[in-house]
Amino acid sequence: MTTQQLITQIKKKQSFLCIGLDVDLNKIPQHLLKEEDPIFAFNKAIIDATHQLCVAYKPNTAFYEAYGIKGWQALEKTIHYLIENHPEIYTIADAKRGDIGNTSSMYAKAFFEDLGFDSVTVAPYMGKDSVEPFLAFKDKHTILLALTSNEGAFDFQTKQVEGTELYKQVLKTSKTWNNSENLMYVVGATKAEYLADIRQIIPDSFLLVPGVGAQGGNLQEVCKYGMNSNVGLLINSSRGIIYASQDENFAQAAAAKAEELQLQMREILEH
Repeated sequence: MTTQQLITQIKKKQSFLCIGLDVDLNKIPQHLLKEEDPIFAFNKAIIDATHQLCVAYKPNTAFYEAYGIKGWQALEKTIHYLIENHPEIYTIADAKRGDIGNTSSMYAKAFFEDLGFDSVTVAPYMGKDSVEPFLAFKDKHTILLALTSNEGAFDFQTKQVEGTELYKQVLKTSKTWNNSENLMYVVGATKAEYLADIRQIIPDSFLLVPGVGAQGGNLQEVCKYGMNSNVGLLINSSRGIIYASQDENFAQAAAAKAEELQLQMREILEH
């Protein structure tokens, strides 16, 4: 999917909501455990109930890899279900990959060609030759970890390097890489006060913003400092939506939570 196609969907749906499909079998409604593939059954119900309210889904691959081959098959079924039934929805493999060139090429092939995701999250720590193999894929996006929402973000990301915070060095350097127009960036919602500085460096790029909801990020603050003329934001909520209920009506409860966010987004876009 191209950036312009994503922007079109945001305007059409009046939403820039991304729903994280982080499936933990200990948290899903117990009646689903009787299903042949409880992970896919859960995802399918969530997608069927929420697809009109969001523009993207983001499975965190760890929640699938943890269950071995069955988990990976559930991920494959989920992405194929989205591609076949909702091709207009943007898909993000939250895999946080990144390695030397030939290995990164294989990671990229796995997520872009085999599974068919539109984008994948990548760690920038190993530098240019670990990221450019992902950027080489046409109409695919590489979402670089820039400033994350976890407590340990301050261990490295905000440290001064030659007078500039490391995350700013990452942003500036990444703009010089081949096909850098295919880059998006992860910026945690709990770091909203940093967004104005980030927009000085990357005014036009899309930002994937986790941390709204369960982690305490504020949607209005994020939009105030991070929104650009094309919106430029994908706001992710995972637990706050998908685990809204443990009952048989879990999908409807998830849709209600998603709609709360989508209505806030509509209001922001109208002003």
